Amino acid sequence: MTRPDGRLERGNRTRQLVLGRTVDIASVEGLEALSAGRLATELGLSKSGVFALFGSKEELQLATVREAGRIFAERVIRPSEQVPAGVGRVWRLCEAWLDYSRGRVFPGGCFFYGVIAEFDARSGPVHDAVVSAHRAWTALMERTIEEARTGGELRPDTDVPQLAFEFVALMEAANAVSVLHDEETAYHRARTGIANRLRNASAEGVSVPRGG
Repeated sequence: MTRPDGRLERGNRTRQLVLGRTVDIASVEGLEALSAGRLATELGLSKSGVFALFGSKEELQLATVREAGRIFAERVIRPSEQVPAGVGRVWRLCEAWLDYSRGRVFPGGCFFYGVIAEFDARSGPVHDAVVSAHRAWTALMERTIEEARTGGELRPDTDVPQLAFEFVALMEAANAVSVLHDEETAYHRARTGIANRLRNASAEGVSVPRGG
């Protein structure tokens, strides 16, 4: 029977501890605010130990983006997968996103909203990772809406990419306004807007929540 490698286990725990802090920092201050020295001081670790876990600032940033994606999947994507494909799943996906932002899973609101603004005009691996995450989210939203359309719960003439764009725009606007003003009214407005738009696109006889 192979015994677990204690050093490897400790390294994994330390890595997870660091990433738990980096996603919070980056959501408020951006990925450029991350440094081995700062993390070592805040977490009571050695600077060399933190650096050894990632090897470079860029890899630390990339690992942070990946960790944020893992958390996002747990809090937003997986809850929607428990709902059958259709309008209900579209609504649950949007609700889960708004709950994730409103609940401050990351203290700065949506992690990706902030880092997209930070890296949108740059180039390099971190920019590419952020682009990939954004495309994956948009593709998921479009796929979820398309499933509802092909399942007969949305009108056949529904413009799927347009509807996905509108939903994402409403959610991101709610996140931005809420973080800026430290209030929740924007989430109610986003829910109402999404519910209204979804109702207008739904096939006859399909029930849609009222939102708000």
